[in-house]
Parts: sequence; C-alpha cells; structure tokens
Amino acid sequence: MDKRETAAEYITALQQHLAFFDRNKDGIIYPHETYIGFRALGFSVILSLFSAFMINFFLSYKTVDSRIPSLLFPIHIKNIHRAMHPNDSGGYDTEGRALNHVLNELFKEFATTFPDRLSRDEFTSMRKSFYKDSSKSGRFASWLEWEFAYMLLKDEDGYIGKENIQGIYDGSIFYYMEKKQKKKYHKD
Repeated sequence: MDKRETAAEYITALQQHLAFFDRNKDGIIYPHETYIGFRALGFSVILSLFSAFMINFFLSYKTVDSRIPSLLFPIHIKNIHRAMHPNDSGGYDTEGRALNHVLNELFKEFATTFPDRLSRDEFTSMRKSFYKDSSKSGRFASWLEWEFAYMLLKDEDGYIGKENIQGIYDGSIFYYMEKKQKKKYHKD
C-alpha cells in the first residue's frame, strides 16, 4: 500500500478519521463536504447524498457548542468525541484516541481464516459483536458505517485487511482510497 497522509493538525485518531471530510480544512464539516468526501471515495451520487444527510443530521447537534441546533448541520471536529455511540467497535477511548490493542483482540477473535484479514462472514460476526444496546437506530448506525467500510475496502476476494481497518480508525485510508479513485478515473 502507498504511503498514506494523515491530518496532523488534529489530536486524536477520531478527529483524524473525520479530517478527510473537512474539505476546506476549517475544522467544521458541512453536508456538502461529507457528500464531496463520499464521492471522492468512489460512492454513487445517491449513496453520497444519503450519507451526507444521515451523518450530518445525527452528529451535528452533539458536536456544536450551543444548545440551539444549527440548520446547516455542521459537525465540529474538535467535539466529535461527544458523538461516540455505544454500538461502536470500542476502538477509541472516551476522548477519541485509538486503542490499537482493541483491533488486535478483534482480529485474534474473528480472523479465523487468515490472521491479517477478515472474510465477509468473519467481518459480519465482528460487526455484530459491537451491538451493545438494543436500540434499532444505534444498531442501524453501526451496521451502516461498517457496511460502508466493507464496500470501500474489500479486496477482489471479499476480504478486508487489518491494515485497512486500522486506516479507518485514523482516517489515513481515506486519502489512499481517494488517490486510487483519481488514478482509476484518469485511466478511463
């Protein structure tokens, strides 16, 4: 895999995860930036529109510095730790710092075919292990974010590598995938 970029100006891995979508680098992600980020990753117009609406709608209020929600649905990267939910992978601490040992434990438990990558079934089992509350909305959010990850990162045999999942946590994989999409686009 090519050398990846990171968003060094952000402190935590969770902030770096979001930095890719902050297209103008002002620390705030608006729905149009989420849309542009999803398109840059190769997602369709419809899926990118859906993602921009859902992500910004559900995360915005939790990250703004006001009790009054903004109808522009901004996501403030500095406050993203406030939007963590119970059905996440446990890969971040309460402040949004990556917990690498969690990923190692997940692969020990779920990567039964190969130690460094997950099959579709292994990936699904891992994702389902994240369901810690019974709310349908929380399960749906967890399912959706991990299905996007699988669609984006699976290889030609349907496996998703440990290094790629690590790249999701710190956002570095997004920059790599955008470059890959640009190369693919310019070949056609």
